Amino acid sequence: MALAQTGGGGTGFIGTALTQLLRSRGHEVTFVSRQPGPGRVTWSELSSSGLPPCDVVINLAGENILNPLRRWNEAFQKEVLSSRLETTHLLASAITKAAHPPLAWILVTGVGYYQPSLTKEYDEDSPGGDFDFFSNLVTKWEEAARLPGKSTRQVVVRSGVVLGRGGGAVGHMLLPFRLGLGGPIGSGHQFFPWIHIRDLVGILNHALEANHVQGVLNGVAPASTTTNADFAKALGAALGRPAFIPVPSTVVQAVFGRERAIMLLEGQKVVPRRTLATGYQYSFPELQAALKDVVA
Repeated sequence: MALAQTGGGGTGFIGTALTQLLRSRGHEVTFVSRQPGPGRVTWSELSSSGLPPCDVVINLAGENILNPLRRWNEAFQKEVLSSRLETTHLLASAITKAAHPPLAWILVTGVGYYQPSLTKEYDEDSPGGDFDFFSNLVTKWEEAARLPGKSTRQVVVRSGVVLGRGGGAVGHMLLPFRLGLGGPIGSGHQFFPWIHIRDLVGILNHALEANHVQGVLNGVAPASTTTNADFAKALGAALGRPAFIPVPSTVVQAVFGRERAIMLLEGQKVVPRRTLATGYQYSFPELQAALKDVVA
């Protein structure tokens, strides 16, 4: 049985896709949720009764950082931190105290761990953290998940921008691109580490089922040279629309705030070296095919 904390009771964008895949492969899935219900364990139950019997714990929790309806202020920053650190710490603590700990503990964080650069290339062993809010967040997040001892196999998947139908980054982009108003963000030269949702949940399932997988995996597609301008051009082509109207950096900063806009205006060239070395085979290694599937 897999115990999953998804931030939405399994009904979120990634949680839904992961649940469907796990169940199709014969896994039983129980959710950690605020609300009680069939197939759920509440946070209060987890705190009082401890971890229920399970083989794997997967943590996808986290408030949406790029929610355009939320102002980037101190209150929202605290919510972003607590939604990741507190839930992760509680799950890690429950695993540590369990009489029969799970075989694996899987956490999904982000490539914001690596410092944005137009020239550097990062793999799973590259240094990062401690240069802005987001890198510090990922560093603290992964530290909160760390378990003492080696009885439970630990995996961290640092995800890129997730592409898929019905949610993720593309969901916010489709309307302007369909209207022919899409284009690169800022200079467009920044790298755009992306992954199709089928591959993100595929990597999570691979980490769950393959006993040799442990440590950090980069959850990005192998096409690591994609820039934001490349992505805009490919999305426009997939929709049969032009994509040459840039979104000025000043507009992005006005909507999201200067600090949060860094996630869109700057990027990292991230390669999934260890992910490939573990034997994972991508369903969508190339951007054009991934976007054609998303907008079909």
